Amino acid sequence: MLRLDDLNLFARTAELGSLSAAARELDISPAVASAALKRLEQQLQVRLILRSTRSLRLTPEGEQYLAHARSALHSLESGRLALASGRESIGGVLQLAAPSDFGRNVLLPWLDQFQQEHPQLSLRLLLSDRVADLFRQPVDIALRYGEPEDSSLVALPIAPGNRRVLCAAPDYFARHGVPQQPAALRRHNCLLYMLGGRVHERWSFSGEALTVSGNRVSDDADVVRRWAVAGQGVVYKSWLDVAADVQAGRLQVALGDYLGEPTPLNLICAHRDQLSRPVRLLHEFLQQRCAELLAQVPWA
Repeated sequence: MLRLDDLNLFARTAELGSLSAAARELDISPAVASAALKRLEQQLQVRLILRSTRSLRLTPEGEQYLAHARSALHSLESGRLALASGRESIGGVLQLAAPSDFGRNVLLPWLDQFQQEHPQLSLRLLLSDRVADLFRQPVDIALRYGEPEDSSLVALPIAPGNRRVLCAAPDYFARHGVPQQPAALRRHNCLLYMLGGRVHERWSFSGEALTVSGNRVSDDADVVRRWAVAGQGVVYKSWLDVAADVQAGRLQVALGDYLGEPTPLNLICAHRDQLSRPVRLLHEFLQQRCAELLAQVPWA
């Protein structure tokens, strides 16, 4: 079996143009270096280097093999660094902004688990349905639904297949009936929320939008979800926000044959140099958790 030390000696000898120089660099005697090179050539059954008292040059076979030796050494070193990096704990402060409903009811327990895995990491969490200004507010990254309007921002997908769903409490549907088609929503109390100062009253199903109305509006999406759970009306929400309520029976999905509006969840930052190791690990962690929820979608 080829020895790593022998490969390294061969590569350094070729790069330095001298066996004795390579021996000095690797802190071995010239005799040990010469024996290592001879052992490598015997194992490969080919002459790699032609030496004389004054010169050294690679044979054609040595030139060919040098590229493979360098590649193998580089691959092994990359593997070592990857293992060392994986053992290192991540620390510092991670400042994160997230939507109110997703942040309170979905993200919080996930962050508990993430911080348990990385106890040296400190978190600063900003929850709001207002779009965080990544250039002015003290946040490193933000979780946002939809594509960023500013094309200069960096967006990493977390849940690209997420959609909105129509749902209400089973008690509400028992009293008012379950809508069988989108047009029937005009007869229902639709719970609305404001986004960017605008009431989100245009609901889309399979690409067709209609205007709805109701007796309650809030600028906090978590409040709107709580109204729905309390049986006050129907709500049109991100599946990620209501998946736990649906699974627990607190909410019931309707119009499942109609595709709701695409609502991808992305991790946003202002510059690529903000994609630190903690940010990348959090991105992978959230991708996995969201994929578990999206595996249970009602429209699949």
